[in-house]
Amino acid sequence: MKLTKISTKIKLIGASLIFLILSLIAITIYLNENNTKDALIVNIAGKERMLSQKIAKNIFYLQYSKDIDFVELDSATEEFKYNLDTLKFGNKLMGISPVPTNDIARQLSDITLLWRCFYRNVQEFKKTLLKREDNEQTEDDLELRVSNIYNTNNELLEEIDNLVTMYTLHTEQKTDFIQKFQYGGAFVLFLLITYSLVHLKIIEAHVKEFMEYSKKLTKVDKNDKIELINIQAESEIVEVSDNMNCFINKINDAMDYSNEAIEQSRRASTALEDITDEFDDILNDIANSAEISKQLNISEDIVIESTEELINSTKKLQHLKNKLDTLLTQCKPV
Repeated sequence: MKLTKISTKIKLIGASLIFLILSLIAITIYLNENNTKDALIVNIAGKERMLSQKIAKNIFYLQYSKDIDFVELDSATEEFKYNLDTLKFGNKLMGISPVPTNDIARQLSDITLLWRCFYRNVQEFKKTLLKREDNEQTEDDLELRVSNIYNTNNELLEEIDNLVTMYTLHTEQKTDFIQKFQYGGAFVLFLLITYSLVHLKIIEAHVKEFMEYSKKLTKVDKNDKIELINIQAESEIVEVSDNMNCFINKINDAMDYSNEAIEQSRRASTALEDITDEFDDILNDIANSAEISKQLNISEDIVIESTEELINSTKKLQHLKNKLDTLLTQCKPV
């Protein structure tokens, strides 16, 4: 099984959490801004309905009024045209984008055709009204113009109502998408947090296992071999475990070698002592022979010197063993 580094897991989890949170924040802000603009668009579309009614009412008022004043009528007409262009082509100053869907674009095209007819009737009404002041036209002609405006206005109002409904549904769909996106993001965030907690628990368990082994290591008797560590964990812990096991194997091998060398040295020293005793007995038996005694004394000196060297070697090996024992006991708590 391929092991992943702890640092890699932490970086991956952290980067995923940061990316997801920032994405949620950025997209939510973006969609909320769009929703604000959509609300403004719905308001503009609704205002078109109000303006068409205002124009129609002003027409009826002018029909029976003695004073001819087109200021309010022209103002409402220009505002309707400006709002219609805003809905069709967008408005950079207001931050409004062009038509969002093809269905809304077709609906705006239908409204534009009706508006042109309505606007033409309004202009004809104004001309007819001015001619009435000069007695150049009859009241019947004026009634006909007003009737055309009334009929066209009803159709225009119906299509504008449909437009408002389409914009409202579009806004509701975007709001629904925002909610679904936020719920989905929250669910993924929950999964990431759960995943993080689970892996942190696993990492904590591995570290705890490693610490327990280190405590056991301090309690190992100096004459016992050190048990190797065996932890299936993240690669960093496994790497540390392998390094420790390599060091422990070296210590165990050195201890075995020193114990064996000490034992062999002890046996050799004992054997030499026995040989020395035998030489002493032989010397006592041949004390009258000067030459033989001399050679034996030389041999005895060699044996004694060899014994001393073996004893020194034994001491050095014992010193090595003591050093290794000290290395094991130094990490024990005071």
